[in-house]
Amino acid sequence: MTLDLATLTGDYTIDAAHTTIGFTARHAMVTNVKGKFLDFSGSLHLDGTDPSRSSATIDVKMDSIDTGNADRDGHLRSADFFKTDEFPTMTFRSTKAESLGGDDYRVTGDLSILGVTKPITIDLEFNGAAKDPFGNERVGFEGTATILRSEFGLTWNAALETGGFLVSDKIKLNFDISAIKNA
Repeated sequence: MTLDLATLTGDYTIDAAHTTIGFTARHAMVTNVKGKFLDFSGSLHLDGTDPSRSSATIDVKMDSIDTGNADRDGHLRSADFFKTDEFPTMTFRSTKAESLGGDDYRVTGDLSILGVTKPITIDLEFNGAAKDPFGNERVGFEGTATILRSEFGLTWNAALETGGFLVSDKIKLNFDISAIKNA
């Protein structure tokens, strides 16, 4: 049975308990450090008939950063990185959505970090739709985007004795989204 995308049309709330908004950064040029944000909210408007009329918003509380290391998380909240006292929220507002065919979509929008707003493109895969045991209509998407942190004023770094830097400029953003259709 093929899913009729028109039935998905509507407004959705991102289910933070079943969604991950994370990132991967190269550390010391030899390994990846992964982290995520624990406090965020967002909404989707899906138009199954005309995906270009779909939209998304996400608001992330930056002090909810979690890399599994309290000292590193504290450093990331500090003036060296996210300045969470001054810039408590990172936001994403979509400006364009398009179907790439099959289950693949692309969402372009404005990402704001540290008061700097830049366009980014998120490639998403539609993971499906289902009714959960509580009667909620759910949809799922997963995707990635790559940003240069320096473009947002995130320039703190340390030179390595062997050459290169402690923290990569290129950061991969990871999205694993579950959203519930609004009643």
